[in-house]
Parts: sequence; C-alpha cells; structure tokens
Amino acid sequence: MLNVNIRKKLGEFDLQVEFSIADERMAILGASGCGKSMTLKCIAGIETPDFGCIVLNDKVLFDSNKGINLPPQKRHVGYLFQNYALFPNMTVAENIGFALAGSPNKERTIREFIGKLRLNGLEDKYPWQLSGGQQQRTALARMLSLETEIIMFDEPLSALDSFLKWELEQELIEIFANFDKPVLYVSHDRGEVYRLCDRIAILEKGAMISCSSKYKLFENPCTVTGTILTGCKNISAAIYKNDSSVIAKEWGIEFKTPSGSTASKINFVAVRAHLMTLKNNTCDNVYSGQIVNVIEDVFDWIVLLKLAPNSPKLFRWVINKKEAPILEKGAFVDVGVATENVIFLEH
Repeated sequence: MLNVNIRKKLGEFDLQVEFSIADERMAILGASGCGKSMTLKCIAGIETPDFGCIVLNDKVLFDSNKGINLPPQKRHVGYLFQNYALFPNMTVAENIGFALAGSPNKERTIREFIGKLRLNGLEDKYPWQLSGGQQQRTALARMLSLETEIIMFDEPLSALDSFLKWELEQELIEIFANFDKPVLYVSHDRGEVYRLCDRIAILEKGAMISCSSKYKLFENPCTVTGTILTGCKNISAAIYKNDSSVIAKEWGIEFKTPSGSTASKINFVAVRAHLMTLKNNTCDNVYSGQIVNVIEDVFDWIVLLKLAPNSPKLFRWVINKKEAPILEKGAFVDVGVATENVIFLEH
C-alpha cells in the first residue's frame, strides 16, 4: 500500500496530491506540465516535497514533520524514466546488473530477465545499438530485477511508433498481471491508460481533481477537464431553460436532462462525437444539421455540423464510412443523441 499526501511549489502552481494505491494499477492522467512526472519523482526520492508524507507498506519514505527523507536507493521503488536512462557506456547485461552489485544471484537474475524481456542475443550490445523497443525492454528488465515494492512508469510508450507501442503495451499487460504489487502509471494518452490500468486519477495544474475506476471516469467524467482528457471534443456551456432541459450555448440547441437531475445546476454539456447518430427511434434529442465540412479519416468520416443557424461553434460528428449516407457540404442531415449519451457537468 502506498499513501501519498504532499505539496510542492512549482513554477506557476502548487503541486498538491493526496491518494492511496493498493495492489492495483493506477494511472495519473493529465496534460503536459500538470505535475504528473513531479509526483513520481517525489515518490522515488529524486525530488523533495515541501510538505507532507509518503508511506510505502508502513515504511515512511518522507515525512516533513519528522524530518524523514530516505534516499532513492533505500525506498525500493522501481521507476522507469521517459527516456529510459540507460547507461550509454554499459551493455544490456551490464545495465540490468548495475543495481545488483554484491548480490550472489546477480548473473542468474540477469539471465532470467534477459529471457523474460526477450533480449537474448543482445546481452553485449550498447544502448546506441538498440532499437527504441529494445532500449525500453532493457530498462524494464533493470527495474524489475530489483526487489521493488512498487513500479512506476513515466509515459514509457510516448516516443514509440504505433506498431511497436502496441507490442510493448501487450508486454506491459503481461508484466502487470504477474506483479502483485502497486503499479503507478503516468500518461496523457487516454486509450493507453484505459487498456493498462484499473483506476485513473485526473491531475490539473498540480491538483488531483478526481480519482475513480476507469469505467466510472469515462461514463461520467464529472468535470470539463476530465471530459477533455477522456477524449471528448464536443463541449459547450449550458444555459438553464426549464427543469427538464438546458440550452447548449455554443451550438444553439436544446438537450433534455435526465430524470431526477437538477437542470439549474448544469453548467456544461458534452457529447462524444461517435455517439451522435443518424436520427432513429432511440434519439431523445433530434436536430437538422447543416454539413460545413467532411474530413476523411482512415475508417470514418469526420463531419463538422452547424446545428442551429446562429450557432457560434461547429459540432464534430464521427460516423463509420460503411454506415454513412452521401455526405455533401451544404446539405442538411437529421441527427440525434439519446439523453443517456449526453454528459451533463456542473463544473
């Protein structure tokens, strides 16, 4: 169990995070520069918080009140840096064995993790002779070979091409499945953290504004920031109309609110682009939208719609090519969305 409650003054804001993680996979999702990496560095002992405490399995790693601040090598925290931080003058085997100096099982452990991470034949290669994926697997082997009580990842897949990223993602899933200790994963990629983690915390300018299961987060992000980070492109300020509906200011259209909700408390509405559909019997909210532009994606059409004559903002609609009718600029199309697929936000 890891318990974190720290504060640290950063450039334009204060980092203030508080959370606990048991034997599970938790992600911290946030925009660049929001304090994700700094949070990991404070846990690892690379950076020092200004105030607070960090406790791992009842062992105090940091406590500002008691003057405790263990060095990184005494924390038993595995930390995979974004750039892998391999020693350029050491071979694959030497990099893996660096932190195992003095261990009677050093050579056996090196061989074990070379096999586990599919590095056979690369033992004598230097980092500059390896591909990005091979460098990543070497860094993973070095981290996992230690007796760590938690493993942490700082955007480990961000520099890889899509195919290699997918391959390494599958390896991480397998590694996580066999690691019965906490995993803390930092990224700004919503799909990546959804596939790899169980719980997701949202960090905004140093503040942890939510922490929930991935299913709950994507179903109801609760905040505008959470909605954006989960990939929603259509967000509008909402204006109260009556107890059962609100007006989306940017699109100039009305949305029925869910039964039992308080419409006067709703300040924003959002709709995921793929959940707006061609008009059918399940649509509670139906509109005649004018097509302003049609952009071809790999498997979909991205259609920009004007949903009301005077709407200041276009609506992004995504439809699979196989399901799409003829879409022409200037034409009108009847579209709709079920109330259950609209995200209503109070803040």
